[in-house]
Formats: sequence, structure tokens, C-alpha cells
Amino acid sequence: GVWRQTRALLFKNCLIKCRTKKSSVQEVLFPLFFLFWLILMSMMHPHRKYEAVANTNLGSLDTSVLVNFVIGYTPPTPLAREIMRKVAFDNFEDGIITEEYLSEEDLQESSAFKPSNFVGVVFTDAMSYQLRFPDSVAMASIYTESR
Repeated sequence: GVWRQTRALLFKNCLIKCRTKKSSVQEVLFPLFFLFWLILMSMMHPHRKYEAVANTNLGSLDTSVLVNFVIGYTPPTPLAREIMRKVAFDNFEDGIITEEYLSEEDLQESSAFKPSNFVGVVFTDAMSYQLRFPDSVAMASIYTESR
């Protein structure tokens, strides 16, 4: 039954491999060649080990820059209000001005009329957000060259 069929199938596969030696050799050598190539490339570019960076005191935050600083956020959910309240009052004595907007379009429209000290925060869900800066913010040259 099953043993005879399995033995016949193995014998048939051995005959096929013996008759097609070129493809059989390729099946063995190509993976070995790529493995050798991968090892060679990893040896040419060894992993860099970086030393630990010591903790340094960055000093206190200069809050004079943040006078009249406005943070707009959307959507106005209870969680977003709580997060923005903590951002505004926990780290700064005078607090930062926060404004809530009903939609992202309202936020963008308002940021066009605000001075350069306006930053928008769009909460996409409970765990993530996106920052929206006005167009006047200077971007690093590495990003502007790729555009």
C-alpha cells in the first residue's frame, strides 16, 4: 500500500535528479552562493558599536521664548482636552495658550492667520498624534533637497 507508493515515488525522484544533473547542482549551489555573498557583505560592513552617552544636565527651559505661544488641537475630545491641559500647565508657570478646533481644516485655516508661534496638534486616535507647523517654519536642507 502506502509504503510501496512512497518507495516508488522516492525512486522516481532519484531517477529525475540523476537525469537532470545540471538543475540538481544549481538547486544546491545557488543557495550556497547567496549565503557566501551575504556573509561576505556582512564582513565588509561590520556592525558599529557606539559608546554610551553620559547623562548631562541640559539646564532649565527658557520660558521667555514661549510667551504667547499657541497650541491648537483637534478633535476636541475629553482625552485631548486632558492631554492639552497637562501640556499647558504642568511644565510652565504661566501656561501655554491652547485652542481647540472642530476639524483639521479649521485648524489649518486658523494657523494661516496666526503668527509663527502657532503649532497644531491633530490627534488621530488615543495613542497617536501629528504636529502641524505653519509654512514659515524653516526645514532642514536634507528634507528640502529631496522634494
